[in-house]
Amino acid sequence: MMKGTTAKVLAYKQVYQRIHSAISQGTLKPGERIPSARALAKEMGVARGTVEEGYALLKAEGYLVSKGQAGTHVSEKLIDPSKLRKTNVDTRQAEFAADIKTAEVLPFQLGLPALDAFPRQTWSRMTARCARNIHTDDLAYPSAHGLPQLRVAIAQYLQLSRGVQCEPAQVFITSGYVCSIKWIANVLFNAQSKIGIEDPGYPLTRQVLKNSHFNIISIPVDEDGIKLPTNTQADAIIVTPAHQSPTCVSLSLQRRQALLDWAETKNSWIVEDDYDGEYRHVGLPLPALKSIDTQDRVIYSGTFSKILSPSLRVAYIVVPKSKVSAFEKCAEIYAGNVSGLTQASVLAFMREGHLLRHIQRMRKLYRERRELAVRVFNQVLGGKVSIKPQPGGMHMILKLTDPNIDDLVFSNKMMNAGLFSQGLSQWSSKPVHPSLILSFTNIRTEEECHRLVCRLRDALFEGQ
Repeated sequence: MMKGTTAKVLAYKQVYQRIHSAISQGTLKPGERIPSARALAKEMGVARGTVEEGYALLKAEGYLVSKGQAGTHVSEKLIDPSKLRKTNVDTRQAEFAADIKTAEVLPFQLGLPALDAFPRQTWSRMTARCARNIHTDDLAYPSAHGLPQLRVAIAQYLQLSRGVQCEPAQVFITSGYVCSIKWIANVLFNAQSKIGIEDPGYPLTRQVLKNSHFNIISIPVDEDGIKLPTNTQADAIIVTPAHQSPTCVSLSLQRRQALLDWAETKNSWIVEDDYDGEYRHVGLPLPALKSIDTQDRVIYSGTFSKILSPSLRVAYIVVPKSKVSAFEKCAEIYAGNVSGLTQASVLAFMREGHLLRHIQRMRKLYRERRELAVRVFNQVLGGKVSIKPQPGGMHMILKLTDPNIDDLVFSNKMMNAGLFSQGLSQWSSKPVHPSLILSFTNIRTEEECHRLVCRLRDALFEGQ
């Protein structure tokens, strides 16, 4: 009898401690509903009365309040839960934060399309319809290679818009650029592979390759794009031909042909990262490098992050015909991790013509927003910066006229002021002229732009 009573006391204390800890750590916040006594009893494997005893003590101490049929809630009078955390301070890591921080979009943030111009109503209609029409088979794991109909649609889109001739079997759906690079590396590279990258170039590319312990070769970039040395001993080169990242220069036709000739002669590979090739401010978009690849040495990497939204996590690669089987095996092991519903929504968006119309609207919008940003920067900052014209892209290079400035220091000042920035030196392994890389895609009005540039001026040039 004593043993049973002791077990009941311990169980009720366990209920008390579980709820109390959740409240004190901020996991359960004031006003939030807690599980019913019946549900928690079943979850913990104890009697309902035991849970009710634990709840009763928490109510008596003021942590919980009963709201009848609405259930039991954390008391809203606990307006400062941090005061309850003192008993737990010694057992938690200093850097741990109970509240999960949400991603904050900063002004000038790179890699984001115009979020205010995303066709939310159309997209909501597409996703709702796809969800309503879901079949039993759609609830199983999606194809590791990607939704077959979406692969067909992407192949058609690339042929019409980017000049890339490919078959649907060559298209694989991935969850983003990093996933794409990892698949390519898994199939085509080995531990001794030497991979060439642009310098300056996208830092994430270097980091991904470095983490995989590949030998990295930095190749310089000039006004005509990547400058390939004749003695390059690389097994593959990753390039951004449409708008070099970050300089936004386009790879010249002569350089494109030289790169393709090199790949054929050396039996090497070219990975084309066409991250924003659709957005050209002068004339029509340039065809992809893959479109003039007659020897099937180019692996094409595309994404919907810059066209639609990075939150979708949908990207794709077009692989050589000779490597389709190898990529299928790779996909079976690692899978693309893109939900079937998201893929179906993208497919519907493409099939009904919304994608092409959206891209056309964005081309015009980005051209206008870049012109606006350049004009305001020149008005407010005068001779402190210079901005070169560029053929396309979604960001601009703010060249600081004082060559003695440390652009990394300036970048940190901007971040401390709540403005996103990266220094060009962060993208290069060699000394470069101090410059800042800023996005203009989410600058909506001239008033907003002027306010932001004045904040930037105050943060960087105060007292000058």
